[in-house]
Amino acid sequence: MIPSCLTLQLTPFFPSPLLPVNRLSLLSSSTFPAFAAKSRRLAFAATKAPSISTMAAEQENVGNLKRKLAKLFQLSLDATVPGEPDIEPQVAACTAKFGDYQCNNAMGLWSKIKGRPGIEFRGPPAVGQAIMKNLPQSEMIESCSVAGPGFVNVVLSKNWMAQNIQKMLVDGIETWAPKLSIKRAVVDFSSPNIAKEMHVGHLRSTIIGDTLASMLEFSNVEVLRRNHVGDWGTQFGMLIEFLFEKFPNFEDVNETAIGDLQAFYKESKQRFDVDAEFKDRAQKAVVRLQSGEQMYRKAWAQICEISRREFDQVYQRLGVHLEEKGESFYNPHIPGVIEALTNQGLVEESKGARVIFIEGINIPLIVVKSDGGYNYASTDMTALWYRLNEEKAEWIIYVTDVGQQQHFDMVFKAAKRAGWFPADDRQYPKASHVGFGLVLGEDGKRFRTRSTEVVRLADLLDEAKTRSKAALIERGKAAEWTEEELEQTAEAVGYGAVKYADLKNNRLTNYTFDFDQMLNDKGNTAVYLLYAHARICSIIRKSGKDTEELKKTGKILLDHADERVLGLHLLQFAEVVEEACTNLLPNVLCEYLYNLSENFTRFYSNCQVVGSAEETSRLLLCEATAVVMRKCFFLLGIKPVYKI
Repeated sequence: MIPSCLTLQLTPFFPSPLLPVNRLSLLSSSTFPAFAAKSRRLAFAATKAPSISTMAAEQENVGNLKRKLAKLFQLSLDATVPGEPDIEPQVAACTAKFGDYQCNNAMGLWSKIKGRPGIEFRGPPAVGQAIMKNLPQSEMIESCSVAGPGFVNVVLSKNWMAQNIQKMLVDGIETWAPKLSIKRAVVDFSSPNIAKEMHVGHLRSTIIGDTLASMLEFSNVEVLRRNHVGDWGTQFGMLIEFLFEKFPNFEDVNETAIGDLQAFYKESKQRFDVDAEFKDRAQKAVVRLQSGEQMYRKAWAQICEISRREFDQVYQRLGVHLEEKGESFYNPHIPGVIEALTNQGLVEESKGARVIFIEGINIPLIVVKSDGGYNYASTDMTALWYRLNEEKAEWIIYVTDVGQQQHFDMVFKAAKRAGWFPADDRQYPKASHVGFGLVLGEDGKRFRTRSTEVVRLADLLDEAKTRSKAALIERGKAAEWTEEELEQTAEAVGYGAVKYADLKNNRLTNYTFDFDQMLNDKGNTAVYLLYAHARICSIIRKSGKDTEELKKTGKILLDHADERVLGLHLLQFAEVVEEACTNLLPNVLCEYLYNLSENFTRFYSNCQVVGSAEETSRLLLCEATAVVMRKCFFLLGIKPVYKI
């Protein structure tokens, strides 16, 4: 029988030898001297994939079982077919009872070598037997077997597993962090528009981007968390003119005077649409703003600051940290970038506009409008240039809705035409678009209020906390806890429920926003997981034992079948985080966390902890589970609760 295995897809990361690309030498120093002078110092890093054995030798993944086994199987494959090029171990975590992991190289290898002179193998099973025979001895492997057409199944040593879990408890969960070869990445996420409130549509970008950034940071990558706010454009003309009209002494105006900035925006838009004279003034105000006239710049800065403070309140509640670099930041660099692209012959005239044609796409990328103005493509091309050159990012990740997929696909292809990216998509530097679906209401349509308005993100968070607090009070916690404990737990559970309900879904799909479902304490919800963590903490507290002391003096044993299942799942944490990172899929980590909780529940149901002969070992397993759960919560932006 062919065993059923779950293959963990791990996109390889590559080291970074510098390969200069002289794409910027075409900049004209006469028309844009500062830009050209700076550009002469710049080069891109194109990186090539090494073998997994090379990668493993250079960067030992202490906690990554799959990487450790891949290193051993690489040695076996080299011995089985000496000199055979480009053979990388295909190691998968098994879901059947044949073993813990499996090497699946035999069939592919047989198809490459069959019929060659001197080959003694008679089929894939024989190749599998040879791979197993040539596998170096290792303390991590208890036994091996060959099944079906050459699948090499590996059973890990329970003693080695126990020792490594205990070592993590002593040395810290950071020793299980993935080791990625890139050093710096940009994650562009959230990106609300100035003068408009954050709404439910910003929820997905904000929390998906935050989780991706956190996973990369945990993997020892320097992450530049960028908030590309919409702080530049024609709408500021009407906002500034409306501000002057309502508040002649505009410099003294604050958010209290303006009131609801969203309402202020709507009022100005109504005037713009119906009042021709106001519209004319607003259009002229845009020109005066963009030419740098001081009064208009001050008014613009004031509107931005009021809006920024409102955004920050939401980010603080969500526990999200970003650095703002909005559209206006890149504006001074646009002319030089457009000129460089023009000098390379990429920019062409089309219907009065200046465009870049992309192979396979029937519409061009407009980088200068027919009226000479810039647009999103101008800004996004320039931001990409800046991130590659000035910020030296090796991986630039954009988190927006799937509706912008074509736009970013065109931007990335234009950048590749310009030589900004290597031809091979597996090499670095590279850019990735992380698309996501819609948040739907119970009617299956875009989530809105009853008055058909988009749902304000602040209101949504208020409701989540209110419902969470009501549930806690219903459980009698108001009588047991202080008001501060009640508030903090309500926030942690309410906000965590909103985040997890989003993150547990494949980001490309739409999902229905349902408070009742996400705040349910049963099933795959944050409430269930947070309560599970709190129960583990309660078990440890009730034992009366000092886990810090047990880490030094105790010993973990994995003799019971459910202890071993839990231990193996704990040890797979590093490879799951790596898979979620490299494939940019937070739901992979959510699935791992939920399964961890389920495995712990099964262990606790079948293995007495407090008062048993194995109490010390099982308390340490409880502690290891809690440590890994807390790290998962941290990566997902969820605050753990310790009692419930």
